[in-house]
Amino acid sequence: MSALRFGYGTNGFTNHRLQDALAIIADLGYDGVALTLDHAHLDPFEPGLTRRTATVAARLADLGLAVVVETGARYLLDPRRKHEPTLVAETGRARRTEFLCLAVDVAADLGAEAVSFWSGVRRPEVDPRSAWEWLVAGCSTVTAHADRCGMPLGFEPEPGMLVEDVAGFERLRAQLDAPPLFGLTLDIGHVQCLEPDPVPDCVHRAGPHLRNVQIDDMRRGDHTHLEFGAGEIDFPPVLAALTQTGYRGLVAVELPRHSHAAPDVARRSIEFLRDAAARRPTVVPTAGRRPGTADGSWPGQQEV
Repeated sequence: MSALRFGYGTNGFTNHRLQDALAIIADLGYDGVALTLDHAHLDPFEPGLTRRTATVAARLADLGLAVVVETGARYLLDPRRKHEPTLVAETGRARRTEFLCLAVDVAADLGAEAVSFWSGVRRPEVDPRSAWEWLVAGCSTVTAHADRCGMPLGFEPEPGMLVEDVAGFERLRAQLDAPPLFGLTLDIGHVQCLEPDPVPDCVHRAGPHLRNVQIDDMRRGDHTHLEFGAGEIDFPPVLAALTQTGYRGLVAVELPRHSHAAPDVARRSIEFLRDAAARRPTVVPTAGRRPGTADGSWPGQQEV
């Protein structure tokens, strides 16, 4: 079984300068970094982006870190409304699309392995059919730009958003006519939170489309990213399933609420993942459907 490549997300280091965060992540032995473009970390809207991107690319190379680009900064596009505007917003969708295309450009200059993005939350006043049409249109534009740059895309299902599960991703990809570079970002915690099947089964289902993997612990029905061991996930079978799919990208820790203790959390995380990888089974059992409650439903989740 080949070794998995672990990374750490910079959205869990928001109290650190980016250069310092990268050094700590590398010193701990991570293979790469999931870089969220944000105010403190390679702001794409500040002057001198080309120069600053080249500086980060050189630093990544010096540290031997691979990189994927994440686009989920909370207040980068709107200082008052978290994550807005989105691809499914009634107004401002063009700003989100332009940002995602810019992220593809930055990723290409960094030599990144993928760009990750999501749909956004459909607000109550937005018609579901219109939201879906807007999403398909926006993804088409971003995918066309990514094709020109040769940059893989990882679309992330996010609890509470218009596309929140793997089935939704599969529907979206089909409506886009299955572009080769349009793949999946799979957050292992999200699978535990809301997918109907056991986590290893969902990993195998997603395997052919994986471009990016985020990893964290979580509880059923509760969209709160937790440190490893604080949730419900049995990680050795999950890591075995990732290996069995042939996935070769980064498996990056996603703990956006843990910046206050980032160095210690990052250290504990890599120690946990190494131990779990050493204990992963050679055969991953399947348990069939795993209900969230006695009637097969699951309790409401909270967007975080």
